[in-house]
Amino acid sequence: MAPAVPAAPAAPPAKPGTGEVPCSVPELVAAISAANRKAGAETLRLTPRCVYRLTAGANPFHPVNGLPVITDELTIDGRGATITRVASAPRFRVLLVGTTGMLTLHSTTISGGSATDCPAYPDVPGMVCGGGISNLGSMVLTRSKVTANRAESELYAQGGGIDSPGNATVRSSVVSGNTVAYKGSENGGAAAGGGIANDGPLTVEGAQVINNMAWVRENTESFAFGSGLAGLAQTTVKNSVVRGNRSLAPGGFARAALTNGASPELGRMTVTGSFVQGNLADAPNGVAQGGGITNNTLMTVSNTHVSGNRVAARGGTARGGGIRLGPKAVLELSRSSVVGNVVSAREGTAQGGGLDNPDGGRLTGTRSRILRNSVSAPDGTALGGGLYQAVGTTTLDRTVVSGTRAIDGGGIFKRSGTVTLTDTQVVFNTPNNCRPSESVPGCVG
Repeated sequence: MAPAVPAAPAAPPAKPGTGEVPCSVPELVAAISAANRKAGAETLRLTPRCVYRLTAGANPFHPVNGLPVITDELTIDGRGATITRVASAPRFRVLLVGTTGMLTLHSTTISGGSATDCPAYPDVPGMVCGGGISNLGSMVLTRSKVTANRAESELYAQGGGIDSPGNATVRSSVVSGNTVAYKGSENGGAAAGGGIANDGPLTVEGAQVINNMAWVRENTESFAFGSGLAGLAQTTVKNSVVRGNRSLAPGGFARAALTNGASPELGRMTVTGSFVQGNLADAPNGVAQGGGITNNTLMTVSNTHVSGNRVAARGGTARGGGIRLGPKAVLELSRSSVVGNVVSAREGTAQGGGLDNPDGGRLTGTRSRILRNSVSAPDGTALGGGLYQAVGTTTLDRTVVSGTRAIDGGGIFKRSGTVTLTDTQVVFNTPNNCRPSESVPGCVG
């Protein structure tokens, strides 16, 4: 089921307003400022493989961005160049696309940013968004990297690598090693979107969102979610990889690498032809929900492999190793695999090794495989190796649940609600297939 990654696009063609930028930060700042002043589209070609090292914000009176705010239509063809904030510099993000800005960023690395404000919410002191890039307008990234950026706050932080309330496309690019963090001491803070957070329409295509982190200060009952991508508006993930991301919330709430929290009015999250694998949600003495995916609204997952994700909450509650549904979730899962995901909660409660539908969501699985998932809780409770179901409804059509493990309900554990099996096999699970006995019509053993 390897995704068919589209061929990397060629460099944008030169436009009449094309300019060559020497390997010099002052020259780059001047070129962007000049492009903003000119009418019409402009293209800047950076020096191949140059490292533009930012040591101060571009605006000395408001030094929150390393480069001038993009306010017009601009293409930056990096030709392998890097734009980075040096570690010894004061904190600032690298790049802001303003509400009137239209940026195409090609073959460029953005790194080292450390945001201090949230341009989308300037009236909320202490909120921090977009460590590397904040996009209020329109942005397209192709063959680029956004890496090792940071957004941290004592109130609320969003988008360690990219924050996009505007319209954005991330294509054939890598978003890696970014961090979003809540460092406050009050209860109820949050860190969302270690790699990307979007409050506006977002398309991620042929991209890698890998090794990002969302974390919150311990014992503050705060929320770390979307360590790879936190979708808060219409989101499409196509032919992409979401891998190795981590949400950490000791004594708080840790949620999946890929989270969908958009209201129905803002649109659906669609994931197709992708891999969501090897991610971790960890909440010692807290609540960890969803290793790979957490869905709280409308979502479609098709032709996608959700595998090897982990949920851990020693002394707490761990749920949904592969996918977890919230109370208002509607999930359509088709032609996909939920394989080898693990939920563990020593001295706690572990539920739903593959799928967790505990609060009233609606899950429909069609032509899918739920295989070799497991839940364990030494000195605790472990239920539903393949599926844990309560309150809501689950329909599995032409699907296989096999090789899954739990203390009870090795295949499916139904606390309440409805589970309907249509041409579906629930077989060879340990120590049993469905519990309580006869709770799932058509499931034996």
